[in-house]
Amino acid sequence: MSSGRRIDHTPDGHFVVIDGRRWRATDPMLPEDIASRLRKHLMAARRAVRSALSDEDEAAVRAARGRVQRAKVALGERGTPWWEQSAAQRRRRWEDGLAALDD
Repeated sequence: MSSGRRIDHTPDGHFVVIDGRRWRATDPMLPEDIASRLRKHLMAARRAVRSALSDEDEAAVRAARGRVQRAKVALGERGTPWWEQSAAQRRRRWEDGLAALDD
């Protein structure tokens, strides 16, 4: 199923370009099973943000947004750019992220 969106990568692979807007790419070193788990956490956190906003629960919004941030950092999409990290730093980033999100 196609979303109709045009998705490209920059030549260096650091960013994806979706409908002309540039976003940092997920760390390509992430094993697919880890990336999948992190994406599930990210989607659950985004749903929690939406629910908390509709409930007008500011504490829940902050907590859910914190989980979104943690998942995005673990995926390499926020924080220190993955291309500026060693392999050990990259592994530690996603392992720490999963440990926090799995709690």
